[in-house]
Amino acid sequence: MAISKVRIEEGCTACGLCEETCPEVFKVNDVSIVIEGVDFNQYEDKIKEAAEDCPVEVIKYE
Repeated sequence: MAISKVRIEEGCTACGLCEETCPEVFKVNDVSIVIEGVDFNQYEDKIKEAAEDCPVEVIKYE
């Protein structure tokens, strides 16, 4: 499955777990963001892991 979009929905607590899991895609300051211009397919497994491990379940991908 090719990942074409990654987003963080409202409710993020900026815990930093996503950035720890996949710093190539996620950046956390006051809130978590998805880094633009990244080829998500290179990090598919890490993105899925970050989404599954997110304590508030706000990481979504397509």
